Amino acid sequence: GLNQVFLNVLTNAIFAIREKFGDEEGGVIEIKTYSEGALVFMVIKDNGAGMDEETKSKIFDPFFTTKPVGIGTGLGMSIVFSLIQQHHGVLIVNSEPMVGTELSLRLFVSPPKT
Repeated sequence: GLNQVFLNVLTNAIFAIREKFGDEEGGVIEIKTYSEGALVFMVIKDNGAGMDEETKSKIFDPFFTTKPVGIGTGLGMSIVFSLIQQHHGVLIVNSEPMVGTELSLRLFVSPPKT
C-alpha cells in the first residue's frame, strides 16, 4: 500500500533530479514527517526539473508520463492517487519548472469512521 506510494514518489524525484543535474552533484531530496492529533503528514521535496501547470494537471492521469519511451509506464502517480484515496488521505503537489517539486501527503493515523 503506502510503500508503493513512497517508492513511486521517490522514483519520480530521483528522475527529476537526474533530468536537471545529469551526473553532476547538486540534487537534493528532503523528507519531512510529523503528526498533529489523528493526522500524519509527509512532505517530499526535490530540487529537480519541476513541472509546469499543464504537466502538473496531468500527473495523476493513467498512462501519462514525461519520461522517454520505454522508461516507466505512466502509472506511478495514478497508483499513488488511488492508494491515497483508499486511505482517505489528501495529496497536494506544488511544482515550478527548474526549481523543483514538493508533494505533501496527509493521512489519518486510523481511518475516519464513516
